[in-house]
Amino acid sequence: MMKLIESVPNFSEGRRIEVVEEIIKECEGFEEVWVLDWSMDYDHNRSVVTLVGTPDQLIEALFKMTKKASELIDLRKHKGEHPRMGATDVIPLVPVWNCKMEECVEASKKLGKRIGDELNIPVYLYEKSATTPLRENLAEIRKGEFEHFNEKISLDDWEPDFGPRKVHPTAGVTAVGAREYLVALNVNLKTDKIDIAKNIAKAVRNSSGGFKYVKAIGIELKEKGIVQVSMNLTNYKKSPIYRVFELIKLEAQRYGVQIAGTEIIGLVPMDSLVRVAEFYLQLENFDSSRILEKKILDILAEEIEKRNGEM
Repeated sequence: MMKLIESVPNFSEGRRIEVVEEIIKECEGFEEVWVLDWSMDYDHNRSVVTLVGTPDQLIEALFKMTKKASELIDLRKHKGEHPRMGATDVIPLVPVWNCKMEECVEASKKLGKRIGDELNIPVYLYEKSATTPLRENLAEIRKGEFEHFNEKISLDDWEPDFGPRKVHPTAGVTAVGAREYLVALNVNLKTDKIDIAKNIAKAVRNSSGGFKYVKAIGIELKEKGIVQVSMNLTNYKKSPIYRVFELIKLEAQRYGVQIAGTEIIGLVPMDSLVRVAEFYLQLENFDSSRILEKKILDILAEEIEKRNGEM
């Protein structure tokens, strides 16, 4: 029975497309690894790649991508709006098909150990893989970023889970962990005042009293002359997209600012958008089972399972 894991590695490069393409090329040759999506952001100076694959092949592909990133990205020369600590900044693993969270935790440990041992990059396990409560939150691990990690790594609480207790001179450190689905949502504001974006981010994020499953920062999009509330929704069911968006819109009105638009980075679960449609269209007795493509995919999945069982 085939098992599938999703991974959404984040790389600290969003301006040189040739570098990102070289990293993605490392996935070629794997019959059971598929690149579903990838995107670059100039202001964030960051790229996000969405992969899905069988556990062993996916781990091998992710290792090769991490190795290539360490060869092509030098964090001493990297600047961007998004916080970062590594050339390969974070590698999440998400159970997708016939796979349990515990299996993703084991896969994260296997990958993390190999990155630490073979690439000499310190690795921290986070979220469901975390070895201490302090490391569950990725933002807590990343705090201080690349520039200050040499001091941080020597502290008692911050010995890496794998690899040397020394920051890689160009590739920094990497976080690897198993987690649930995450929605990366950005809301752009029609203003260039960064304080407004930061105040709104503070209002919606969990760490300062907002929604429990929301992480948010305010950043400048200098190329566009506007600012952005950049977010990760770590549980879209308990902190749904529409609820977070409505609060941002309400907070923006306080400053006389309009929404310029929103963007989703990477891929999202269909159910998260169904909930948005349900809210704004005031749909009754509606869920993803009423979507044509979902129905077809369910039928195909049943057929695949049936054939696999007969083999």
